[in-house]
Amino acid sequence: QRALKAGCSLAPDQFVITSGCLEAVTLSLRAVCRPGDTVAIETPIFYNLLQIIEMLDLKALEIPTHPRNGISLSALRYALEHTPIHACLVIPNFNNPFGSRMPEENKQELVMLLERHNIPLIENDVYGDLGFMSERPGIAKRYDRKGLVIHCSSFSKTLAPGYRVGWVVAGRFQESIEKLKAVSNIATATLPQMAIAEFLANGGYDQYLRKIRGVYGLQTSLMAKAVEGCFPKGTRVNTPSGGFVLWVEMPEAVDSIKLYEEALRCGITIAPGTIFSATGKYGNFIRLNAAYWSKRIEQAVSTVGELAKAQI
Repeated sequence: QRALKAGCSLAPDQFVITSGCLEAVTLSLRAVCRPGDTVAIETPIFYNLLQIIEMLDLKALEIPTHPRNGISLSALRYALEHTPIHACLVIPNFNNPFGSRMPEENKQELVMLLERHNIPLIENDVYGDLGFMSERPGIAKRYDRKGLVIHCSSFSKTLAPGYRVGWVVAGRFQESIEKLKAVSNIATATLPQMAIAEFLANGGYDQYLRKIRGVYGLQTSLMAKAVEGCFPKGTRVNTPSGGFVLWVEMPEAVDSIKLYEEALRCGITIAPGTIFSATGKYGNFIRLNAAYWSKRIEQAVSTVGELAKAQI
């Protein structure tokens, strides 16, 4: 039923339950790639995905990404024509850390482009339920006609990361992923699955989503406003339409690694931009998490802003 809201009709036996979305992505990469293969990715992209690619001895090919529309299809098309690519990994709805959301026509074009080259698309939709608008964005899987789109998601970002309940809809790769799951850890714990199933069945999840979407929308707005008021002149902040993270670009003189270390000494944690790139880009960027907001967080943002100013 939830897949229908995202524009895709799926049967229960098409789902492989995983221990979170990261396991879903890991199993997917293991199913379609071999050591040394190249995976096309958005840049910037969530650092844990880069760690998985490195752990599996794969190569990451960074494709330029638009802050609103997601991965550049023209750049990807060029890469496909000039580089052997074995899979493509994207977060089409509210990319972490960019906050970009691919328009539906771009998702369809992405699927069709990869189909022409017979290349699997691994779709990480873990933030798809967290759009600030009432209408849930569609998923790339809805445009899949050849079973090449592997759809991954979980409840980790919407409910709680500790539940570790995710899933993968693997298309033509389902049998392979089922075997990999079985030999990896046999199965995902049943008790949290049953608890979440009950929450879904009684309508509690939808009610919770309606509330949390508004909360995250407000908190990202408040944090963005605080950054604009406290950070060095010339700082730019993205304006996501979903999720709960902000991507902050500071003047080039600011070193985000040094800023991270200085903030940590003040008891504040930020994510330096370089960890979101396979090639060490984004040295003057940071990612901020707006999942929680308070006077204490506001003061922390101000402190980081002052530390950044001190580097110029």
